[in-house]
Amino acid sequence: MPIRVARTDDAEAIAAIYAPIVRDTVISFETEPPDAAEMAARIAATLATHPWLVAEEAGRVLGYAYGSQHRARAAYRWSCDVTVYVDEAARRQGLGRLLYSRLFPILAAQGLQTAYAGITLPNEGSVGLHESCGFTPVGVFEGVGHKAGAWRDVGWWGLKLQPPGAEPVEPVPFPALQRDRPALL
Repeated sequence: MPIRVARTDDAEAIAAIYAPIVRDTVISFETEPPDAAEMAARIAATLATHPWLVAEEAGRVLGYAYGSQHRARAAYRWSCDVTVYVDEAARRQGLGRLLYSRLFPILAAQGLQTAYAGITLPNEGSVGLHESCGFTPVGVFEGVGHKAGAWRDVGWWGLKLQPPGAEPVEPVPFPALQRDRPALL
């Protein structure tokens, strides 16, 4: 299945994948699904620093994955958060794993050391996916969010993207990596 860098014109398809997750589950802590314009803005903002990938079949976006800033403080710049969502009709077919298998080498090439994933609990499918990709549990934020009438826990998982060095190099913004190393994509 083709995997490529997202474009802002993918926003409508991406918003359609994400909307039922926001609206019908506690997986996302958003309470209102973002529309295509908001999703286009998010894609553009993410691509300024991190990769956002989509999987498509016959021109239809079936899933997406991206990296994002972990925290704002400068010492966190070698860490990132990752997210993956797959259209309901395409789940449990290995698409999330495929997206991550393309995303992680790009993040490592940027110079990032560790990727983190926050998962609203319980969510056996997401925990299984992340652990099968090499993530290990880091901890749980108990009762950190309130959605659908209850307090929700979020578990955190981490993945070492590369062995830590004594002095890390400055992370490379995604646009520079695209320009200098297009074969990664």
